[in-house]
Amino acid sequence: EYTYGRWYKKKGVKNPSMEEGIYRHTFRVPEDWRGKNIRLWFDGVMTDTDVIVNGVSAGETHRGGFYRFSYDITSLLKYGAANKLEVRVKKHSGNKSVNAAERKADWWLFGGIYRPVWLEAKPQIRIEHIAVDAKMDGEMQLYTELKGVKGKEKLTAALHPLDGTDVCSEVRMWEVGHDSVFAHIWKNVEPWTPEKPRLYNLIVTLRNEEGEALHRTSVRVGFRTVDFRPRDGVYLNGTKLVMKGINRHSFHPDGGRTTNKELSIQDALLIKEMNMNAVRSHYPPDEHFLDACDSLGLLYIDELAGWQNAYDTVTGSKLVKEMIARDVNHPCIVLWSNGNEGGWNMATDKLFYRYDPQRRHVIHPWADFDELDTHHYPAYLTGVGRFTNGYKVFMPTEFMHGLYDQGHGAGLEDFWARYTAHPLFAGGFLWAYSDEAVRRTDCNGILDSEDYNAPDGIVGPYREKEGSFYSVREIWSPIKIKPLQLTPSFNGRFLVENRYLFTNLKECSMRYRVLSYPSPLQSRAEGCTVDSGRVNLPALEPGETGYACIAAWENPEIREKFFSKGDVLELEAIGLDGKSVCTRTYPI
Repeated sequence: EYTYGRWYKKKGVKNPSMEEGIYRHTFRVPEDWRGKNIRLWFDGVMTDTDVIVNGVSAGETHRGGFYRFSYDITSLLKYGAANKLEVRVKKHSGNKSVNAAERKADWWLFGGIYRPVWLEAKPQIRIEHIAVDAKMDGEMQLYTELKGVKGKEKLTAALHPLDGTDVCSEVRMWEVGHDSVFAHIWKNVEPWTPEKPRLYNLIVTLRNEEGEALHRTSVRVGFRTVDFRPRDGVYLNGTKLVMKGINRHSFHPDGGRTTNKELSIQDALLIKEMNMNAVRSHYPPDEHFLDACDSLGLLYIDELAGWQNAYDTVTGSKLVKEMIARDVNHPCIVLWSNGNEGGWNMATDKLFYRYDPQRRHVIHPWADFDELDTHHYPAYLTGVGRFTNGYKVFMPTEFMHGLYDQGHGAGLEDFWARYTAHPLFAGGFLWAYSDEAVRRTDCNGILDSEDYNAPDGIVGPYREKEGSFYSVREIWSPIKIKPLQLTPSFNGRFLVENRYLFTNLKECSMRYRVLSYPSPLQSRAEGCTVDSGRVNLPALEPGETGYACIAAWENPEIREKFFSKGDVLELEAIGLDGKSVCTRTYPI
């Protein structure tokens, strides 16, 4: 049944989407797994899940559709033989708070197993979980949960750059004892930023008294320091952040909430192409999207679900723990969010700090909470006044609603100019990334966006670029060309501003083209290139403004050609990765 969120009651539906499903699967477990600890993992099931292995319940019902959870099924398995798995799923939860938090929302309601399921085999003496706090200067706190240790084991750690350029050969060893927190300072590490997302592979090994490896695990880490400073800002590596963000759901017309790594990479690249540096969603996304944010360089606000309604404390406490256990080590995550627009249970706020050794700040989107004001959809006059006349750090986690793409780019430059002029501004997040139309298998494959509820993306359902894609890309360009008039007084120099957060402009480049066009009354032909070449950019630190210069301007022939044959000057700015960040054209 296709049902769209909280608006079902308007259509006279009392209890929507009450389907139940049963999954059955037969699998073999190798004989040599006997004696190991075996867990069955689910990456996401909507929403009440009961698991039965070989006719025996694996544990209590799991409730909550956006979270990774597992069962210890060691004692339920037949080794070297076939095993029967049965998973019973109810689309509508037996817990009222789960339905309120996840299903009375502005999105399509789906049900069933929609993310991967797998078995994990570990030795009885093992590393159960690790959480890392890796600072920008190389200082690392390693938090470990160990099982089966007797007190004579040792823990070693090695660090390797993910790109393989060089190796941090230093290995640190600790006596395990009864302490699960270990400290070390890694030398010569490069910090992670969204502009230079440097990543490392941390390999942790549990060894016996003789030094033999008992269990080894690895985690991808980035060294960066995140801190929130009241009445100041959100800082990354000592630099105040301005987040140019978008709200995104894990969604595709053909798969609903089932996506894949390729789609995550495509989305991250499109978001970066719009010169954005941050993303927020209303629930934990697929982990491969967080991986893409880590490696491609996007800041992320990770949110516990709860759209204007919160989980009860018992349920919410379990789901906070599950969310942070999965996501804690992703360097892209700079803030946690506890629900949305009133969907927060304040009793669970403290749990974020308990489970996250980095103690990242927690926000309540839509609210002025704990010194960070995230007011949604501020009007230009009253909203700007609310923020810029106050003393709180402000960051609208939703603004510029893009229904039918009429809002994203239309007024952004006005808002952005006012906001960025204030020192307490930490950024903002447009609503939303993509139109969420589902291909209806019951209606000959039409794309259904539920009237006006779901077509509010800056790209279409299949990621088609809509009008505001280009205006947002220009407004949020990290290389900003100041207003320019090309008259006979032009001397080849013009002002540019560096709007990067961490990058000197000397690391970027710019090129120009002088184009000649025939009269539109005579022909529709494309313009031809009269001249092209390099623009010399000044060495500007973030926030600085200086003069750029057309490299060949000293040549009289170039100046003559520019004014006698040229109709249009095109300036294209090239970012750190060699890709275009902005192209501007000016009539001559």
